[in-house]
Amino acid sequence: MGYMSRAGRRPNEYASKTSHSNIINELSVKSFLEGCSLPKGAKDISLSKHKLIKLQMPEENKIKNIVAIDGGYTELKVKTEFPSSTISFFQFGALIFNTEDLNEISNKSFIDPQDISKLKNIQRFKFTLPTKNITLETELDLIDSVRKSLYDFFVNEPFNDKNDRFIKTLKWFIFEEYNSEQKDAWSLASCPKCGHRNIKLEKSKMDYNYTYICPNDECKSKIFLTDVFRLHEAIDNELGASGILGYLTSLLEQFILIHLIRIMLKIKNSLLEETLFLKDGPLAFFGQTANLHKPMRTLINYLHKNYALNLAGLEKSGLFVEHAHEISNKLGEREALLLDNDYIYKYITPGKANDAKPYGSTSYYSSKLIFKAIDGRVYVITLPTERSDVVLNPNFGDFKNAKTILQNIELLKCDMYENGLIPIALVNKLVSLSNHPSSTILSKFARDKISN
Repeated sequence: MGYMSRAGRRPNEYASKTSHSNIINELSVKSFLEGCSLPKGAKDISLSKHKLIKLQMPEENKIKNIVAIDGGYTELKVKTEFPSSTISFFQFGALIFNTEDLNEISNKSFIDPQDISKLKNIQRFKFTLPTKNITLETELDLIDSVRKSLYDFFVNEPFNDKNDRFIKTLKWFIFEEYNSEQKDAWSLASCPKCGHRNIKLEKSKMDYNYTYICPNDECKSKIFLTDVFRLHEAIDNELGASGILGYLTSLLEQFILIHLIRIMLKIKNSLLEETLFLKDGPLAFFGQTANLHKPMRTLINYLHKNYALNLAGLEKSGLFVEHAHEISNKLGEREALLLDNDYIYKYITPGKANDAKPYGSTSYYSSKLIFKAIDGRVYVITLPTERSDVVLNPNFGDFKNAKTILQNIELLKCDMYENGLIPIALVNKLVSLSNHPSSTILSKFARDKISN
């Protein structure tokens, strides 16, 4: 890095104009580059050897309700001078509307604002998290403050339903209380305080407030049921908690889905068959939360066996979306390309296919496909599979209710955005936080409240 003149008395030092020759002539650099490979372009891809499915849509649409789930966060500085402090605001939403309302609106030449309000029946959840150099007054450090904030969120939300809070759904989920063969315990990798390994969280020993006590006699600290997410492992008291924000967003989006499924089973299980759940992004858990894909797959298989679950994750960006646009001309209308392990590593993501460790085996409870609708729009969709583990080479029969799901994705097109869907676009508008003016207003709001 060159020197820069601060007062203008001396010249700036600029980079050398000839040093690149040292790199070009280096044998190790040449050898390295010759051993690299680039992703194949559309002209090099042949779909003839891969699973292309021509779809005949059902005559009757079984779906009566659409639920779209999305969330977002913004990390803001509430103290700019050293040492700086940041806090994060999250907002999640579950948008629920009736397909009949959508059909009525699509047949009108003029859309009244009251009609649009029918599509905005949304339940919002707000969550605040200390991210750096901020602690709760009741906690010792940042790690404990993050843990307590997340625990409090699960204990207190949804605020309008005291009998069915998220924490109750978490217990139902990890101990598989929906099943006749429930789990007796969950293995926690480590205590958040002392690091004691492989703690057995027995359901029968859980306190009334969903907590445990560390079995280490030298620790005996409180363990929250929400510690099963293991987010504390990725937080540093000095560096902060920014690294968990993306994982936490994906976790909470899917937990809202799990909560809604539990409530439907409790109220009227036939609602599941009539409802399509749409999540923004793939059906997978990432980072520290990745291990949750196992109980999620168990729940999905139970629902497929006993009920009819219609669930899809839609990707709007990333490698798979870019690839889908590259090959869109090679797909026919209402044609689906099933993405197996070999195809993914050959054409989309760098690396070599390993059947012993297939793509998504440690995070996904679904498999991917590319679908071209009758109007030419192309979608990257993840659908749950009826297997106990990841599917190396999926068949269309592995995706239960796939035709019904794809039929409705085709009907929910949104002309405002490229390959967009109305419910996903709406829920994103209703929960997303803009850089301006939202971030500015929230930052000032947080500073005022903390200083008081």
